[in-house]
Amino acid sequence: MNTSALRPAVPLLVLIIAGCIIAAIGNGVRTSFGLFTLPMTADLGLSREQWGMAMAIQNLAWGITQPFAGAFADRVGTARTVAVGAMIYALGVLGMAFSPDAGLMTLTAGVVTGVGIAICSFSVVMAAFGRSVPAEKRTLIFGVATAASSFGQFAFAPISQGFINAFGWQSALLYLGMALLLIIPLSYALRGRTENPVGEADLPFMQALSKAWGHGSYRLLVIGFFVCGFHLAFINVHMPAYLVQCGLSPEVGSWTIAVIGLFNIVGSLLAGYYGGKLPKQMLLATIYLLRAIAIGAFLLIPVSEITAYAFAAAMGLLWLSTVPLTAGLVSLFFGARYMGMLYGVAFFSHQLGSFVGVWLGGFVYDQTGSYSLVWYLAIVLGLASAALHIPINERKAPNFVLKAA
Repeated sequence: MNTSALRPAVPLLVLIIAGCIIAAIGNGVRTSFGLFTLPMTADLGLSREQWGMAMAIQNLAWGITQPFAGAFADRVGTARTVAVGAMIYALGVLGMAFSPDAGLMTLTAGVVTGVGIAICSFSVVMAAFGRSVPAEKRTLIFGVATAASSFGQFAFAPISQGFINAFGWQSALLYLGMALLLIIPLSYALRGRTENPVGEADLPFMQALSKAWGHGSYRLLVIGFFVCGFHLAFINVHMPAYLVQCGLSPEVGSWTIAVIGLFNIVGSLLAGYYGGKLPKQMLLATIYLLRAIAIGAFLLIPVSEITAYAFAAAMGLLWLSTVPLTAGLVSLFFGARYMGMLYGVAFFSHQLGSFVGVWLGGFVYDQTGSYSLVWYLAIVLGLASAALHIPINERKAPNFVLKAA
């Protein structure tokens, strides 16, 4: 094995800092889209379902593209992949500003933006981290990357709301699109691709995918990740509008999203730390159970600024804390060689959940004038996902280990 190929092309600290900034910008812009729900639907005459469909298509396009983006980065290099993704992402956001109807909004905000997010997402960044750090430290580093993306959510929520208030939603989107272009020079630090370590199988794309799906623990992990996407996308897109419906100001909605991002920094770092010390599958089961409890408590207590921020803090601790644990299990099952592709497959399930959560939120609201049914479904799904993770076996998949001659 050529061990130099496994070392990053730049110092590890530089790679991690650049990757974290990329994750913060990419996730920060994406998680601010919920703040545009009310002004854009009002000005463009879109129904809540039409807006929700555009955001749902975005998540679906992200999910469909992610495995291929991960495989492409594994094969040809992370830097080129992320740079191309940033250009597509920026093009989609800029296109949103000039989309006057539901059809164009679905194309720009949905398809183009979703594809761009996938190609420069922190999932691709984490694959670069995974090939550059020892196996025993990967879950911790994944937690750091996830925390960085959460800081982007915390930072961009009030900034985006300030842009909307000061300049209008159209100019705000133009500024966010330009911010995404900063990712292109930062991606240079991530150059390099994943090599195949000694003792691990080197399989074609479809064969690796087939063998991975035959691993029962991976199937449970992928199915359970659907629920994470459902929770995050529904809350991120519809929570600001829900709080306005409950009599609170739009600023409370923006700060609620920011509080989720702030507390998610803590939750992601804790998940990364404890994921190296405790069974990852049991930590995941606990996270999904606590989410169900937090949502149930939020529905039982009258909504106010205090309860909104308290719920945001609780959900923030549980928000993306699933990501370093899920990514850690994928890396453990199959090794760093297939990290980008097979985590991308798991993330496709996550994005299917996002699609359902965003679209169903808009559909149920238009039909009933309330989000209550979706909140109740979120509780049920949280309990189901907790049960799914308990049987997962934390060991390497046998089909991805070469037998000694």
